[in-house]
Amino acid sequence: MKIAILGSGAMGCLYGGRLAEAGFDVTLVDVWKEHVEGINSDGLSIEGIGGKRIVKGIKAVIDPNRAGQVDLVVVFVKATLTKKAMEGALGLVGDGTRVLTLQNGLGNVEALSDIVGSDRLIAGTTAHGSTLLGPGSIKHAGEGITVIGNLSGKTDPFLEDLTAILEKAGFSVQTSENVMGLIWGKLIVNVGINALTAITGLRNGRLLDFPETKELMKMAVEEAIEVARRKGIVLSDPDPARHVEEVCRSTAENLSSMLQDVMNRRRTEIDAINGAVVAEAEKLGVPAPINRVLSALIKVRQLTYEETENQGG
Repeated sequence: MKIAILGSGAMGCLYGGRLAEAGFDVTLVDVWKEHVEGINSDGLSIEGIGGKRIVKGIKAVIDPNRAGQVDLVVVFVKATLTKKAMEGALGLVGDGTRVLTLQNGLGNVEALSDIVGSDRLIAGTTAHGSTLLGPGSIKHAGEGITVIGNLSGKTDPFLEDLTAILEKAGFSVQTSENVMGLIWGKLIVNVGINALTAITGLRNGRLLDFPETKELMKMAVEEAIEVARRKGIVLSDPDPARHVEEVCRSTAENLSSMLQDVMNRRRTEIDAINGAVVAEAEKLGVPAPINRVLSALIKVRQLTYEETENQGG
C-alpha cells in the first residue's frame, strides 16, 4: 500500500515511521523545510518506546503533489489547517484513495468530507503520544489503542485491510461503528489535558500530582460531557472523567501537543478543543465557564508570542 502522511510533525512521523518500518511505501508531507531535508538526508530518528533507531528509506516532501496518487492519505495537520492542507493535497487523491483522520478536535471530519467526500473518509482516534525533538527527530512517549471507523458505521474490505496494516506496524487497533462518539471521547481527553499542560508547563502525568490541576481537569471534562449529552452524542466510555486520568497516567512523560505549540510559539488548536466546547455550549444554552477561561488564557498566551518577539525575547 502506498501511503502519504499529510502533516508530519510528532504524531505524523510516529505513524509514518512505524508504517515505513513495517515495509510500506510512505511519504511524509510537511511544510518545515529543515525537517523534510533532515529526513531525506539522514532518515527519521525515533526514540522512547521501542528504543532508539533511525528509519531509513522514508521519503519526505514539502509539496504533496510530488508524491503522486496514493492508496491512503493519513491526515495529521492541526485542525486549523485541515481545509487548506487537504485542498492543496488533492494530487494525492485518485479514484480509489481513502483518507484517514486521526486528528485532535472538532471540525476535521466535516472539513475533509466537504473536500474529498464522506464516502472516502475513515475517522478515528489514537491514544499514542509523541514529541517532536527537532528536525527529523521524535520521541514516542506514550501508547494506547487506535480506534477507526467509517462514517457510515459499516465495515468494508478497505477498513479491514487498514486495520491489518496498522497492526503490522505495531499499533493496537479496534474498529468502531460510532465514529462521532469516538471523536467526542478523544475531544474530552484533550479538553482535560491540553490547555492545562500548556498553561502550567506540566507533562501529562503531573496534572494528577496537584489537587488544583486535577480539580480543574475534572470540571473542564464534566462541562464537555454535559455538552456531548445534550447533543445526543453516545460516548463509548461509560466514565469519561476516569478515562482522562488513565490517559494522563499512560502518557505521563508526554508533552501534550498544545504545550509543544506554546513552547515553540506556534498557534494552538484551542478553538477546536476547549473553544469548540464553549461554542457548542453556547448553541445549547449550557454554561461552560472553565473551558471559557482555559480558552481565553491560551489565546492570551498566543497573543504574547509576537509581543515577546518584538522585544527580542
